[in-house]
Amino acid sequence: MLKVAFLGGGSFGSALSIMLAKKGINVNIWDRKISVIDDINIKRENVKYLPKVIVPAGVTAFIDIEKAICDSDIIVLSVPSHAIRELSVMISPHLKQNQIVVSIAKGIEEHSSKRISQVIEEEIPSNPIVILSGPSHAEEVALEIPTTVVVTSKKMEYAKIVQDVFMTSKFRVYTNEDIIGVEIGGAVKNIIALAAGVSDGIGYGDNSKAALMTRGMSEIIKIGTVLGGKTETFYGLTGMGDLIVTCTSMHSRNRRAGILIGKGVPMEKACEEIGMVVEGIKATRAFYELKEKAQVSMPITDVLYKVLFEGKDPKDGVHELMSRNKKDEV
Repeated sequence: MLKVAFLGGGSFGSALSIMLAKKGINVNIWDRKISVIDDINIKRENVKYLPKVIVPAGVTAFIDIEKAICDSDIIVLSVPSHAIRELSVMISPHLKQNQIVVSIAKGIEEHSSKRISQVIEEEIPSNPIVILSGPSHAEEVALEIPTTVVVTSKKMEYAKIVQDVFMTSKFRVYTNEDIIGVEIGGAVKNIIALAAGVSDGIGYGDNSKAALMTRGMSEIIKIGTVLGGKTETFYGLTGMGDLIVTCTSMHSRNRRAGILIGKGVPMEKACEEIGMVVEGIKATRAFYELKEKAQVSMPITDVLYKVLFEGKDPKDGVHELMSRNKKDEV
């Protein structure tokens, strides 16, 4: 019988675990926290990350990572982007070559500017790697609210295997062979969602958010195509779709953190209040460095970087964006 292991007992990994278990697939979850393990195995609930959602009997949690992955056909790295390399190094000696490694993280590695798939490939060179991305809040996936995502890989036959495994009547999975576009779209949208939250926190309205999302889409396409992604990918689920859901929903950690920052809460305090990793903060620094190297104009990313890391007042940042030299839209 097919078995899937999730490494990291956070909200999205747990939601996908519940979904697959309901489909009749055996699921293992590994986490560092014994409290998460006990909650899943004993209370049948991930109290910290998905409260009040029942975890089916087909899900078993482990504190021992080797036991979690030893007989699994698919291994899902369900940790934030900054932890992907460490986790890949940890599991590399224990993998069999036929095990498919899937990442659900959205981001790029700071300083190296490498995409998640590149980071994994460096540490796990012999296994097929698949990226799953798209507009998919864990809270809604766990409640079986209709959701669509996309999978990609250098070896698309493995993406199609993952597509078959994860597809349900409430979770539709598309394939896209543009691995660069899928990964970059999913990473940059976190920056724009954080900026949209700052705008909300300041007290601005729908006009401002529409401007941020539209011009943010332009930044996604500019950096994404320079890096080798296809323009049409960014108008799909991992670009426009992800941008819409993270900029408009209160499920979005990036938007919620941005709201706090826009209200004057210091960045560290805002992250502490959210209680989970806010990927947009690390993405802002990573893409600020990357766009400088690539000489790509990303004014929203520029201003957000100054707000987060240089102490710029958010309202002054908005003034800077609005008072730039006039230009054509396209």
